[in-house]
Amino acid sequence: MVAAGIQHGPPYDAWSETGRVRTSPLGGFTDGEGAWLVVGSLGGAAHHPAWLFNMAKHPNNIWLEVGRKRFKVRAETLEGPERAEALGRIAAIAPPYTNYQQKTDREIPIVRLTREP
Repeated sequence: MVAAGIQHGPPYDAWSETGRVRTSPLGGFTDGEGAWLVVGSLGGAAHHPAWLFNMAKHPNNIWLEVGRKRFKVRAETLEGPERAEALGRIAAIAPPYTNYQQKTDREIPIVRLTREP
């Protein structure tokens, strides 16, 4: 598991109450070279985390910070067998993620963030 921060949204845009870029500290999981998986679990809450909605609103302006490196990424929500396989790998590393899905009726999103060239 890696610590990461996702920045989403353009500065000075009306979508945000403050007009500022938001940074959401997240844990992520490496998914090969230049890709990471993040989980919209919110601890099994009944609703999705705010960062997920903000990424969906601004898919062309998502930045990931890993360590001291910051770069633009593309987000892809995993579905079907690909999501199930990713959740299995995540749960093997961090078992609490298995329990989060059992706490809620919503499907917890797993998002692959891929570094853009």
